[in-house]
Amino acid sequence: MKLTGMKNTRFLVQAAIIAAIYAALTIALMPISYGVMQIRVSEALTVLPFFTPAAIPGLFVGCLIANIIGPNGLMDIILGSGATLIAAVGSYYLRKRPAFVPLPPVVVNAVVIGAMLYYLYDVPSLIMCVLWVGAGQLIACYGIGYPLMRYMKKYQSIFDLN
Repeated sequence: MKLTGMKNTRFLVQAAIIAAIYAALTIALMPISYGVMQIRVSEALTVLPFFTPAAIPGLFVGCLIANIIGPNGLMDIILGSGATLIAAVGSYYLRKRPAFVPLPPVVVNAVVIGAMLYYLYDVPSLIMCVLWVGAGQLIACYGIGYPLMRYMKKYQSIFDLN
């Protein structure tokens, strides 16, 4: 997708707003956003690639900011933000199948963040870390994000880059 002029401006504004909301939600809910047992409510926004490709850099930058401020250090800045980028791209490619849009963030974060937290927190079981993170992602992405996506479908025109 080649963006020029007004389309480019809209893309950048959408990405910036998504990044700001993601970072603000994560930081505001810090006690439940980080750690082995986490529900990062901001992950509900990972359904936004369904509406606009601007959500891909927006989610990445928002996660990057949240992880810079968060307690897990460089490993989370790199792996956590990278996982969000991969998941956002996956969600974008699944936009033709709405029920599957929240799936990439659940799977990618369960595996990547679960393994990272296993290493960082020296938890006895890798499988338990993966399952804990996966459960938190299911709550955020399918419990909050999917209903949000269905509700926002009637306002889909606000995301148009035309």
